[in-house]
Amino acid sequence: MSEQSIRQVFEKDGTLAKHIDGYSERTQQLEMALAIGDAIENNTQLVAEAGTGTGKTFAYLVPALLTGGKVIISTGTKNLQDQLYSRDLPNVRDALKVPVTVAMLKGRANYVCHYHLERAEQEGRFASREDAKYVHVIKTFAENTKTGDKSELNSVPENAMIWASVTSTRDNCLGGDCAYYKECFVMEARKKALEADVVVVNHHLFFADVMLRDEGVAELLPNANTVIFDEAHQLPEVAGLFFGEDVSTSQLLELARDCTTAHLTLAKDCVALGNAIPSLEKAAKDFRLVFAYEGSRLPVQKALALKGFEEAFDHMKSQLQALATVLETQAARDPLLEKCWQRSEALYDLFRRWQTAENNNLVRWVEVFTHSVQLHATPLSVAEGFGKQLNAQPRAWIFTSATLAVKSDFSHYLERMGLQDAKTGYWESPFNYQEQALFYVPAEMPDPNSPSYTASVVAAVLPVLQASGGRAFVLSTSLRAMREIHALLKEEFIENGIESPLLLQGESSRTELLDRFRKLGNAVLVGSQSFWEGVDVRGEALSVVIIDKLPFAPPDDPVLSARVDKLNAEGKNAFMEYQLPYSVITLKQGAGRLIRDENDRGVLMICDPRLITKSYGKRIWQSLPPFKRTRMLADVQAFFEKEV
Repeated sequence: MSEQSIRQVFEKDGTLAKHIDGYSERTQQLEMALAIGDAIENNTQLVAEAGTGTGKTFAYLVPALLTGGKVIISTGTKNLQDQLYSRDLPNVRDALKVPVTVAMLKGRANYVCHYHLERAEQEGRFASREDAKYVHVIKTFAENTKTGDKSELNSVPENAMIWASVTSTRDNCLGGDCAYYKECFVMEARKKALEADVVVVNHHLFFADVMLRDEGVAELLPNANTVIFDEAHQLPEVAGLFFGEDVSTSQLLELARDCTTAHLTLAKDCVALGNAIPSLEKAAKDFRLVFAYEGSRLPVQKALALKGFEEAFDHMKSQLQALATVLETQAARDPLLEKCWQRSEALYDLFRRWQTAENNNLVRWVEVFTHSVQLHATPLSVAEGFGKQLNAQPRAWIFTSATLAVKSDFSHYLERMGLQDAKTGYWESPFNYQEQALFYVPAEMPDPNSPSYTASVVAAVLPVLQASGGRAFVLSTSLRAMREIHALLKEEFIENGIESPLLLQGESSRTELLDRFRKLGNAVLVGSQSFWEGVDVRGEALSVVIIDKLPFAPPDDPVLSARVDKLNAEGKNAFMEYQLPYSVITLKQGAGRLIRDENDRGVLMICDPRLITKSYGKRIWQSLPPFKRTRMLADVQAFFEKEV
């Protein structure tokens, strides 16, 4: 693959221009493609930030397909995974006329399981009438589909409860003992992935497999010449999930559910099993009752200090051990009973390891949900664990995103991921931000910690929404602030006769909300984390992005606190080296929702006065695209008057 061959693809009258509608030549895209081509050719590591509109997907697909070796592409979301597989890859492959085969591999929860579908149908125990209806729809789908991928079945919602009963997990898959092993959709997807030249996966699947050797990626990696991570800013958090150890009471309840199935169908005569299952269920639910609030994240010291924690934890563990003892006596009767026994042993070991804290690199903490408690042991750093993968054998590693650097400095990301040997590349967006956009920081805002802050945000936001006629995202750094802002805006809209529809994250799925937002054309959507990234609304429907405050991680976050303590103990400045870069990268994601193509126009409004009053504020706004800046509301009003 020569430099010239890449240039010919991207030039004004080149291969892509001839075959892809709407393609236009971009210097940044070509430079990025050349850098990626060089990394692939020389088996090196490249960390590349490319601003919105660079066309980074084509910039990595072209050199990857021209090189010829086996390529794994990992994305941050299943949406991007589907887009790559269904649209971008076929388009580029056809334009280049290269004979490469392509496959997509998802986690097993995305594929219908014949065995569990049959069980669900036979038992007939469903959470709702909808689920009872859906099971027949899924059965017809399973009989006719080639892939078994649930994303192909639009008539059953992605979040329907029935999916948990008709798909497998790593815990309850029977593997080679399954009667449907030869027809298994998961095994078929893995087989195709092994045979393909290019395989599209997602980050969760990649790391789950690397750590657990479960989903098929581990078999792919040895033969891969190139691994490309798109939306690579998500990797440190995702890797942390898998290089640590987690265990949840929901896993115990799932085990109890599967044990009940096995008991009723295979071991009805075992009275001890019938007694042990509800005892474990009750113990798991009693442990949840130790904690008062859902949504809380507690360091291990606070959790241990709660009244009744240790007694409830030990009782839950002893009931799990009692169930395991009974299951061992029944395991030889059927593979399902044997699998339940193995799961009970493995879960007991996870609870024991969490309690005894054998690894000093892991931070123990507790997360409380409505119906369950998750016990986490998260690594202080993923650099060492990931470094082993990087150096296992020679291959190219490409990390790309629109948000990896702070003022074109990648040191924060490189250190977190253990990428000491990586080259870096930084390409600014080709969009004309000076003409297309305005960055507005309102004057006279109170301190973000003051009790009146949210009310002040709404007061500052209201005239902007009146000037824009809605068409806005209002992005909050917390769910609590999101709900407060929504409630206050609702009152103000009624009082001031503002007719823009007001949407709230959580009212329906993200996809449905975005569809409504686009169709309405003048809506205001109030959201939190779900809408900070991975959301693409082009055109006039989204003309304002409002951010309530700088997205610093909450100071009481147990993992953050431990990492800050570690950095400070090493004599480093934890705020400048860790907390500030985290905030900048998150903020860049939120700001990136505004201008999505060369015809978009809009206003970015960040209400937080620290952008102006704190010394680090300049470092933050200098990391954002080169917007025209103002503190005057009149400039915002004039900006929108120009549209008319």
